[in-house]
Amino acid sequence: MDMNTTLTNPNPTLSQSPPRRDVCRLLTALDQIAEASPRFISRSPGRFANDGTVETLPRYVYLGPKGGGDTIRIGIFATIHGDEPEGALALARFFGELEKNLEIVKGYALFIYPVCNPTGFEDNTRHSRAGKDLNREFWRESVEPEVRWLESEIWTHAFDGIITLHSDDTSDGLYAFASGAVLTEHLIEPALREAEEFLPRNRRHVIDGFNARHGIVTDCYQGVLKSIPDLARPPFEITLETPQKASLHRQVEAFNAALQTILVEYRYLQAIAQNI
Repeated sequence: MDMNTTLTNPNPTLSQSPPRRDVCRLLTALDQIAEASPRFISRSPGRFANDGTVETLPRYVYLGPKGGGDTIRIGIFATIHGDEPEGALALARFFGELEKNLEIVKGYALFIYPVCNPTGFEDNTRHSRAGKDLNREFWRESVEPEVRWLESEIWTHAFDGIITLHSDDTSDGLYAFASGAVLTEHLIEPALREAEEFLPRNRRHVIDGFNARHGIVTDCYQGVLKSIPDLARPPFEITLETPQKASLHRQVEAFNAALQTILVEYRYLQAIAQNI
């Protein structure tokens, strides 16, 4: 071989990075519902700089018909781990059903954050492109722009409830984390029961390293997406987990069933409290 010969890669595609996934494509079904519905009043995103480019954090606001009391504000968050898009896909199914039955969402304002980790989704990685597990960064003086923007949203809107959607590739069934308001566990049990129409419940005594009872975990990791710590009157906080290895269709249906149930049960519990 001539030592002056320049070596070239006979198949240059082998050294290229895999194509990035498209956030806009993930949100196509949700965008179609938003464009057709007068109840979606905002789709303004958060923005942050990343390696010279501007990334966006999609946000939607859905207003249900007016109820008899104060508006109930719920924040719903998905894809905080970039390799868990199932929750974002489920939100399109959920809002499609709400459009058919507005009684479920009467009196609610739903703030929807379907892709909380856009760079992780684009790269199909759990972590953000900065190499951070964003679900360990909340309320810990994080400098991660996604976390700072989401913390600002949580602070500004003072949610009555926070729901996060995850998919666990190590679980063989549904389960949920419960924290915040005392009534949280009263919401989780009926939500899991309805979701069991589509997927089995994880009934192990230890789930993800925490003690569990009937698929409900009351402890969690530090730094997860949640409300402001140490509030005198915390919101209810629920993290729903589907088994990621199950069919996507069943995960979407399970999330949809659980979300609808939480809205119905929370309004019912609020009505009982007002009458006591």
